[in-house]
Amino acid sequence: MGIFENKLRVAISDDFLEALNALPRNTTKKVQKFIRQFRSNPTSSAHNYEKINNAADPNMRSVRIDGSYRAIVLKPEQGNIYVLLWVDNHDEAYRWAERRRCVVHPDTGSLQLFSVDEEEYVGADTKERADDDQPMLFDEWRDRNLAQIGIPEELLSVIRKMQNIDDLEAAADSLPEDAYEALFWLSQWGDLNRVYKEIVLVNQQEKSEEVDPEDFEAALENIQSQRKFVIVEDDEDLERILEARLEKWRIFLHPSQHKMVHVDVAGPVRVLGGAGTGKTVVAMHRAAYLAEELLEVDDRILFTTFTKNLARDIEENLKKLCSDDAMRRIEVRHLDQWVHQFLRNQGYDQKIEYYQEGSGILDELWRQAMESRPDDLDLPRSFYREEWERIIQTLGCTTERDYLRARRQGRGTPLKRSARRKIWPVFKEYRNLMSDRGLRERDDAIRDARTLLEKAGEILPYRALVLDEAQDMGAEAFKLIRTMIPEDRNDLFLVGDGHQRIYRHPVVMKHCGINIVGRKRSFHLKINYRTTDEIRKYAVGLLEGWPVDDLDGGEDWTDEYKSLIHGDPPRVCVCERWEDEIDAIIDFVIDLDERELARCCLVVRTKKQRDQYGQALEQRGLETYLISRDEFDRREQPGLRLATMHRVKGLEFDRVIAAGINDGTVPLALRLNNTDDPAVKREIEMQERALFYVALTRARRAALITAHGKPSEFLRG
Repeated sequence: MGIFENKLRVAISDDFLEALNALPRNTTKKVQKFIRQFRSNPTSSAHNYEKINNAADPNMRSVRIDGSYRAIVLKPEQGNIYVLLWVDNHDEAYRWAERRRCVVHPDTGSLQLFSVDEEEYVGADTKERADDDQPMLFDEWRDRNLAQIGIPEELLSVIRKMQNIDDLEAAADSLPEDAYEALFWLSQWGDLNRVYKEIVLVNQQEKSEEVDPEDFEAALENIQSQRKFVIVEDDEDLERILEARLEKWRIFLHPSQHKMVHVDVAGPVRVLGGAGTGKTVVAMHRAAYLAEELLEVDDRILFTTFTKNLARDIEENLKKLCSDDAMRRIEVRHLDQWVHQFLRNQGYDQKIEYYQEGSGILDELWRQAMESRPDDLDLPRSFYREEWERIIQTLGCTTERDYLRARRQGRGTPLKRSARRKIWPVFKEYRNLMSDRGLRERDDAIRDARTLLEKAGEILPYRALVLDEAQDMGAEAFKLIRTMIPEDRNDLFLVGDGHQRIYRHPVVMKHCGINIVGRKRSFHLKINYRTTDEIRKYAVGLLEGWPVDDLDGGEDWTDEYKSLIHGDPPRVCVCERWEDEIDAIIDFVIDLDERELARCCLVVRTKKQRDQYGQALEQRGLETYLISRDEFDRREQPGLRLATMHRVKGLEFDRVIAAGINDGTVPLALRLNNTDDPAVKREIEMQERALFYVALTRARRAALITAHGKPSEFLRG
């Protein structure tokens, strides 16, 4: 018997929710009403259960929605569980059920739903291969070996006909996700033991007894199953699931994500992963878990990130994920906002200003300070600002002695101690000018906040901190974060990706007092759940040959970064004229309905471009919706989304149009030509590539890249 007895329980598969989302709106309401009634009494005769003739799985039944639509339910002979698997019009629902099985895998204990129709796995060319001597992809391993890593017995004959990785990827949508993932890594590593240890064992709970293939209730408690199935605990839980059906990240977690969310360790945790791997999802679920399960009732959690718009997006999503009680214990603020509020509460009378070249008070003060530069050093003007940002501020140099002792790693221009003494007056004068006017730069303010905290002791209410987009935090920010939270179990949860660094310079966290020790506190997400593998490959290609750090002094990698979703590669359209580019964009979206258009975003490099493209599309009669820095994307508002590459960080869309990818715009010539230091120029180009990478990987299903005139070098190489 299962671990739950006598109580009738209902579970829902993600396939059911996917099918529900595709139904007409009026039918969707009927299905939701049916689900509520079904959960309260799955055995009611009103559901009109019917056996399915010729069904591959004897446990499948059809139940009535209305005169046209049926739901497919798994009702095992043993146990008290009912699983909603699919919903469709009558004939299609029956056809779907006739060729599918839902079984408990006897080795892994996970619940697997798959088709037994061989046509869904192999094309005609694969099926008709007759050369018995032709090597196949998995010839090296016996059936028993493949079964151990989660391959259903019914599909072994199909697996045996796969000749190469293309055959495997063609079957990705039909194979159980856990089986496909195990086969993919087996094809890449060629090491069955490694797949078993790193994929199968890591992704399943420890079992105290043998797997019972008839115990579907126990299978649903397996974390492998929870990537595809969710048990409805009560009416409130059902309403949460129905509300979240369009955002399945709120319901389903990959086993590796589940492990990270629920880890209990003595110290900071670091999570790395490429775009679309669910880092922010993990961070939000972690905050919810800390608030609801791991910490004491009076503990508070700070969830912070680099930019205001990302913090706003995260707060809106956390409200959907967390209970009201949990949400009251989580404070969401971007770090600069937190620092500003903290300093003001401490009576800090300095005004925080952000440097903008060519405008603003800080630019004027910088120009005045530059009058102190020595005449006998042949250093370009750009060198001084770069030295200030990359060395003085990053390393916290407040005195000449600090500067003379600083290690200038990453600077392309060598500088002797005597030269440093000569240029220090520029930086000293700049600080004096700011102090005279009661002004501080961002890094100065963060440093001041840390100094105040070090003197005051533990005055903050926070017991834990969750940080998203860690790659865009500077050294001073990490030092402040370490000071804010007492060192204890589960104190810091830091999530980031060096491939998406678009704001700051690389930082080594251990140099800032944050020590990530041991495998149990360092995780790497490998699977992209958002973007098709074709889009992922194109985006990763933009960073090929560019080393990326792991936020702690090592090097990150993308060779095991993979998507399980497939589709068309990004379409590149280089036009002769601006008008032709607008035509190409219109053609890409012309057949989308209102809901589909609202899930499509046109992304450009600059605000000026954004406004130009928006105006041109509006003049063609296309409704648009601006995603601004200060506003959350209101999904219910109609219109093609318009945003800059910086603004779409953390967002996702069904379709993305990366427009205006022209020479001089991507990468932005204004930035590249503003330095004479080759190391700085290379860093800027890396950030520009990362921006383009970020923009493309917002797309779930399709991407269009457009340019006019001379295209960007990123499209030519």
